[in-house]
Amino acid sequence: MSTKLSSPELPAPEATPGLRRSLRRFDITAMAVAAVISFDTVGQIATGGGEAATWTAAIALFFLLPYALLFAETGAAFPQEGGPYMWVKLALGRPAAALTTLFYWVTNPIWLGGSLVFLAAETWDGFVFPLGSGTFADYAFKIVFVWAAILTAVVSLSRGKWITTAGAIVKVLSLALFTLTAVAYGAQHGFQGLTDADFTPTTAGFLALVPILLFAYVGFEAPNAAGEEMHDPQRDVPAALGRSATIAACCYLLPVLALLAVVPAGKVTGVGGFMEGARLVFGVYGAAAGPLLTLTAVMFVFALLTQGSAWMIVSDRMQAMAAADGGFFSRALGAFHPRLGTPVRTNLLSGAVATVFMLAAMQLADGDAAAVFTVVLTVAVTTLLLSYLVVIPALVVLRLRRPEVPRPYQVPFGNRGFVACAVLVYAWILIGSWSALFPGVLEGLFGIDYVFTEVWGVSRLAFETFTLGTVALLLLVGAVGLGVAARENKKREKRNRVTE
Repeated sequence: MSTKLSSPELPAPEATPGLRRSLRRFDITAMAVAAVISFDTVGQIATGGGEAATWTAAIALFFLLPYALLFAETGAAFPQEGGPYMWVKLALGRPAAALTTLFYWVTNPIWLGGSLVFLAAETWDGFVFPLGSGTFADYAFKIVFVWAAILTAVVSLSRGKWITTAGAIVKVLSLALFTLTAVAYGAQHGFQGLTDADFTPTTAGFLALVPILLFAYVGFEAPNAAGEEMHDPQRDVPAALGRSATIAACCYLLPVLALLAVVPAGKVTGVGGFMEGARLVFGVYGAAAGPLLTLTAVMFVFALLTQGSAWMIVSDRMQAMAAADGGFFSRALGAFHPRLGTPVRTNLLSGAVATVFMLAAMQLADGDAAAVFTVVLTVAVTTLLLSYLVVIPALVVLRLRRPEVPRPYQVPFGNRGFVACAVLVYAWILIGSWSALFPGVLEGLFGIDYVFTEVWGVSRLAFETFTLGTVALLLLVGAVGLGVAARENKKREKRNRVTE
């Protein structure tokens, strides 16, 4: 299946059997909401105090808006299966696309096996049923959580989309319930957290918050990985992206404000911030507070599960298309199941990576979930943001070199407007990538005190070994994958010549 455009035929990977058009505008919006709104980052953002709300709003305006404009135009103009993989390939070639896709894809099993599963287990242990730390129940819960997310991505998209849609609805409802309850609590008891909150933006706060805020806001292009499974991507992608971006901005800013308003300063934690805030404000419900809190915790865990599922659905398709196109190890890795229409082999690979990373993170944690949460999330931020350092220039190249491609939606002011948005977004990504890889360096340049072990709970050497080691390992895996794929492509071409 390939999307036909009125321009000269765009190159695409070989036909992927089993793909069916099952995504409409509502489904695309829900998938983006399920993937992008991150419960784990709500608490993490709120740890920045009052200025976290200021920076959340500022970055929504000066990053999310131009970012949304760029991907709305590109996603509608180039709706091939694989999304960002195809965009980078068309602009910069297959090797660049394969390496970029690897960094984009691996973020998600790392994130699933690290941040999401740890936050889910912490929530379940504290609010639903005790699991303990490092116990059989703890391991069992995390393994089941990881593989439930993977199996959701394995089922056909026509069914799987309803799971992610349910997760999006639950996520928005949970955040709305918390926000409204916090307002009711504040009306009764006063907004204690706002008394000491300082909303004045600072350089130190900016440098601390920018990586996690960028991570929170990126990903709206993800549904384009299933571009050929959309009914009308040229019309639906821009509309769905605009709606989901607006919902996401509100779902970050309002709960962060609510959390800061009711939780005393300095007591917001990245792991338990949201649920601890819920425990406090649900006191307004009297005897019903306990059951409601347990129900909210179950909804919270379900939303985390579907968040991982949504990312597995889209990022696994990107990685599968890179393999099917002869850009990453074997084409067999990119095979789509003829009946399910899903890249089952890549799905299983993601499950294996997530499981290994979860087990390794548990050993690294030595029982301290909070330390693992922070470091693992930083690794995920790093790999995802690094992929955008290639994706954004690719969008500009496509805009300038492929003007003949129909663009149902266009960024205002033509090429100048598009390039201006790209430059602004790229500058944010550069700052976020550097701050994630080398925290404390920019602070030193601005004369800001930064005691590394107090911030991260580990030494700089241990931190950099973990993050830079991950990046180096990915580059090595990518290089090997390209080499193996190149040899397979040569053998394939040789067989074709003999057959002819």
